[in-house]
Amino acid sequence: MTALLWSSKKKVMAFIVFEGLDGSGKSTLIKALDQELESKNISRMITREPGGTPLAEEIRGLLLKIGDEKPVDRCELLLYEASRAQHVDYKIKPALQKGDWVLCDRFYGSTVAFQCFARGLDRESTDWLNNYAVGGTHPDLTILLDLSTDESFKRQNSRNDEKDRMESEPTEFHKKVREGYLAQANENPESWLVLDAMDSPEKLQAKVLAELERRNWLK
Repeated sequence: MTALLWSSKKKVMAFIVFEGLDGSGKSTLIKALDQELESKNISRMITREPGGTPLAEEIRGLLLKIGDEKPVDRCELLLYEASRAQHVDYKIKPALQKGDWVLCDRFYGSTVAFQCFARGLDRESTDWLNNYAVGGTHPDLTILLDLSTDESFKRQNSRNDEKDRMESEPTEFHKKVREGYLAQANENPESWLVLDAMDSPEKLQAKVLAELERRNWLK
């Protein structure tokens, strides 16, 4: 079951998720799509994971902080799922029920990529937990901004921001994350759109709009 709702004449709303390595340009693309939707008078909400609500943001802090006690892999997974359940029920689902579009920076595609492919946790158990956490609210489209780990680190270093716990993982970890994203896209080609994050922001925006037009979501 997806979030997509239709009327007889026009697209009502869509739940779109943006995935990719850090520095891939998710925020820039979300902002560009937000402006496009605004120009069409389409009501929308921008949010992120982990986080999105006050409680979920507190869990985000626990997940990303660098401290003396690192969460074990199962604890990390369960914290992500707890944050997601709160986020979906308090923010994403109500927005969709109002007919708003939802643009979300990361969702359970990241959990599969990070916790299954990079951490090595069981995929079947993780998929069950993801389904339990979202309670039937699934993305209509996941946009993957594919980027090499070398370019990802290069872009992050150019920002001079302090890295969080996940960003501080070694290169091999992030290579597995990228593999996890691409594997999911191959598994679900109809619901994932893979873009080359080395393209210009303008070209990326044009490709996204072309995909939305192809799906008749902007008519």
